[in-house]
Amino acid sequence: MGGGQGSGEGQQPGGGVGQPGGGVLEYDELFIGGVYTAPAGSETIEVVSPHTERVIGRVPHASREDVDRAVTAARRAFDEGPWPRLSLAERAALVGRIRDGIKARAEEFARLIGAQNGSPYSWGIRAQALGAAAIWTAYLRTAEGHPFEERRQGQFGLLVVRREPVGVVAAVAPWNVPQFVAAAKLAPALLAGCTVVLKPSPETPLDSYLLAEVVREAGLPEGVLSILPADRDVSAHLVAHPGVDKVSFTGSVAAGQQIMASAARTLKRVTLELGGKSAAIVLPDADLDTAVKGLLASAFMNNGQACVAQTRVLLPRERYEEIADRLTSEVAAFKVGDPLDPATEIGPLVTRRQQQRSLDYIALGEREGAKLLTGGGRPAGQATGWYVEPTLFGEVDNGMRIAQEEIFGPVVCLIPYEGEAEAVRLANDSVYGLSGSVWTADPDRGLDLARRVRTGTFSVNTFSIDYLGPFGGYKQSGLGREFGPEGLDEYLESKTISLPR
Repeated sequence: MGGGQGSGEGQQPGGGVGQPGGGVLEYDELFIGGVYTAPAGSETIEVVSPHTERVIGRVPHASREDVDRAVTAARRAFDEGPWPRLSLAERAALVGRIRDGIKARAEEFARLIGAQNGSPYSWGIRAQALGAAAIWTAYLRTAEGHPFEERRQGQFGLLVVRREPVGVVAAVAPWNVPQFVAAAKLAPALLAGCTVVLKPSPETPLDSYLLAEVVREAGLPEGVLSILPADRDVSAHLVAHPGVDKVSFTGSVAAGQQIMASAARTLKRVTLELGGKSAAIVLPDADLDTAVKGLLASAFMNNGQACVAQTRVLLPRERYEEIADRLTSEVAAFKVGDPLDPATEIGPLVTRRQQQRSLDYIALGEREGAKLLTGGGRPAGQATGWYVEPTLFGEVDNGMRIAQEEIFGPVVCLIPYEGEAEAVRLANDSVYGLSGSVWTADPDRGLDLARRVRTGTFSVNTFSIDYLGPFGGYKQSGLGREFGPEGLDEYLESKTISLPR
């Protein structure tokens, strides 16, 4: 079938997909420059439900030739088209329509992402769908007051300082939070006046077709956006393409290093949001109920498949047993199962490969001498699906690999410490620096501790990513920032125009 529409025995996107008797979504075209277009090749991507292990969708696998067509369309739209030359108000009106379309179809997005990703529906509706819409809203608010052009008195005369769109953007998104990341890249790029080629992960491309429908209905001009599901080889071609001016990537450190090296050949601008192994510090005076609730939410979000997950929990030795026992009982009580069941708290991991990765790390943790408090294998009663029990290790040494390496699954380490200085040292003892939190009865003490932890975002007595403030990492957690005016500036070049006195 053509027109980019999905067929599936009468199923609408997300409406029963991945469930017994549900349809298979079939797409046979790519979204290139805002137009549904036949792919250059015949290769396809099969999307398999992590819950049923059945095929739930098929989409074309974009080729290098498709990338060339998309970049050409984006280049023409940027160099010759109206998009960069529209007023901010005109671009904002269209971006607002995209935001409204996502909000209106939030249920479809949440169910479709739950089916293809294994994300629990309750988390998906909040973070994957409504969270994405909130990002579009935040960037609209940020852009409204942004100084795209200002006048300054210079040393030798009057200066006009302009912030202009960087050009054609290659936006490479991961599989874990596809709409969240797409919003974090597309909203600022479009508001800045850039054109974009978005490359979704081949593991989870179905929601990108729903996004294409929303974008098309919003009336985005031709050439401004292409969406190309593809593997790493095609992604590498996109990143290295001479027609691309900037790369915005979210994913692993290893892939980020390769992208940075490739971009260096043509001095492309680069934003990299990479891995994390974030520490949550519980101080001795913390309220146990508040801390436990926050720790569980921040450690096991999206089945542990989140770069900001607080997977190192640092506990004061004097309260270690009390807090560890409470966390163990809570984790053991998690409801594991069908991601589309609203009561589910932990769903399956996205692929069999990710499941095996977590199981391998659990076995490694036991060999390293960590104490397995709960979990450790496949859940009883889950004969099919890529499930891993929510797992808690106790008495973990921060030097162990399970404490240093990003597992990206429902595996959390409890690390005892003696004194606040050691807690800060342990939090900083990581190649990553993306997120973190502290739990204490004294917010001022928490703020002081936050200032000493080298990480891009940090929370006191909560876990939060605020879309009006900069988000990004220190050390190997990446380069550049998303969200807030800092995130918008990543898609702008600064120009100074000097005028005579």
